[in-house]
Amino acid sequence: MIILGINSFHGDSSAALVIAGKLVAAAEEERFRRVKHWAGFPSQAIGYCLSEAGIRLPEIDHVAINQDGRAHLGKKLAFLMSQRPNPGLLWSRLNNRKKRSGVPQLLEAAFPGSSLRARLHPIEHHLAHLSSAFHVSPFREAAVLSIDGFGDFSSGAWAFGHESVLEPGGQIFFPHSLGVFYQAMTQYLGFPHYGDEYKVMGLAPYGMPALLEDMRRIVRLHPDGSHALDLRYFRHHREAITWQWDGGSPLCNDLFSAELESLLGPRRKPAEPLTDRHRNIARSVQAMYEEAFFHLVEMLQRRYGRTNIALAGGCAANSVANGKIRRRTAFKRVYVQSAAGDAGGAIGAAFAVWHKYSRERVFVMDHAYWGPQFSPDQIMNAVSAREADIRSSNCTWQLVQDDAEICAKTARAAADGKVVGWFQGRMEWGPRALGNRSILCDPRRKDMKSVLNEKIKRRESFRPFAPSILEECVSEWFEEDDAVPFMMQVFQIREDKRPLVPAVTHVDGSGRLQTVSSRSNPVYHRLISAFREITGVPMLLNTSFNENEPVVCGPDQALDCFIRTRMDILVLGNVFISRREQPTQPA
Repeated sequence: MIILGINSFHGDSSAALVIAGKLVAAAEEERFRRVKHWAGFPSQAIGYCLSEAGIRLPEIDHVAINQDGRAHLGKKLAFLMSQRPNPGLLWSRLNNRKKRSGVPQLLEAAFPGSSLRARLHPIEHHLAHLSSAFHVSPFREAAVLSIDGFGDFSSGAWAFGHESVLEPGGQIFFPHSLGVFYQAMTQYLGFPHYGDEYKVMGLAPYGMPALLEDMRRIVRLHPDGSHALDLRYFRHHREAITWQWDGGSPLCNDLFSAELESLLGPRRKPAEPLTDRHRNIARSVQAMYEEAFFHLVEMLQRRYGRTNIALAGGCAANSVANGKIRRRTAFKRVYVQSAAGDAGGAIGAAFAVWHKYSRERVFVMDHAYWGPQFSPDQIMNAVSAREADIRSSNCTWQLVQDDAEICAKTARAAADGKVVGWFQGRMEWGPRALGNRSILCDPRRKDMKSVLNEKIKRRESFRPFAPSILEECVSEWFEEDDAVPFMMQVFQIREDKRPLVPAVTHVDGSGRLQTVSSRSNPVYHRLISAFREITGVPMLLNTSFNENEPVVCGPDQALDCFIRTRMDILVLGNVFISRREQPTQPA
């Protein structure tokens, strides 16, 4: 059985291919289009998935889409009767539904000369999320939770997963949404772009929860574990919010109303300096999110009485809250796959269809390397084509014959303070660079954050960088010991270790770690091991290989990023490119 899963006409458009119950390929469209969070029909991601599997469009048996316009019709009609929203709001929803219903035609247009014989399956949005969390997890049974902005008139859902079955437990419906709360507050704090919520999460530790009582007026908790918004502070339920979901980066205008500024004061403009007031608001937003999140998670623990939990939805990217689950609840194991947000709905929709026909679970997602890879010949061709650019950038290159030598050279460069672009194997699935499309540095250097921001990233100084650590060393360096292969949890670094790795220690003593296994990524594990042999530190600072763009996909993009920035080293497979140091000019 060949199943194509699609997330289309929403942020982070993506495609995934499942064959005989196993994931074969998955990628977000943004990596090919080079537009962050690209929304529209993911034709290039689909093309990659088919090419990776060596199949053509007519060979697909099922197409699964993570949206079902027929879901929750009763709830929708009741809302229309009671609220009478702006007609523009209704039109935008209907128009988006119409686009998704045309997927078969879009597939045939994207692959001329091929006919689609597959059966089309609309999968309710949160069912796709729940499936993406549980059906690829290592758990045979678990509480499963999805939280996001909205999808199919719902912002949250939970279930009990056992073997291949998801037993529905409950949902939170439009217009109430923890995701909308966090996005609205992100906009209020002057971060206007789709996906900017992580900036608020990074800013929060610099403030105090001084406005938590105000946040509790905005979000109210119910005894059954759910939550509701005070709708006076929002616009999304009564007005046509401008969304762009077709052919570009997603755009959304303000979700909050003027009442929010009456409560909290004037919004921050994007160019306005950050003050203690803004930091305190960010901390209060995160604290309110955690109150509502744990109110729901604790209800699931009481209801299901299990020790495993799997999370999905855009809010599952809140790695700070995820990292506290084991400390604050009776759950002992937490699983969040690498594309927890809407991109992951492509995988979830595909696995929901697989388990519609089969009870067999034959796949666990224990790594994120499902994207394109490039052969040594392709890499050499890319380097040869850019030889003049490489030389004019004061760089030289050499071919290194084996992995041991390339890892030793790279580890030495990192230990010497060099900034390294690291390009290996298959591209990661999800927003995080996890050791195949990464920029790597020495975590021991106090100035490394400023060096990275000056040379390459050019991002806000408060945003932390992450440590990639050998999985066998986690308990020695962190206060908790668990597998975190997808960088989706934040743990506290042991107090005596924090001075040793200041570049990856956040202001509150935490780190958003990635555990690296020799089974899932032997080359990256060998590199970090080589760095440990030199320094005694079993981790590297890891950030995404990009410069205000989507993470690089192919060697051409890696070369472009390296040449236009001040990166010191680029490792493309076994090609080692180094930039000569500029001589110091006399005073």
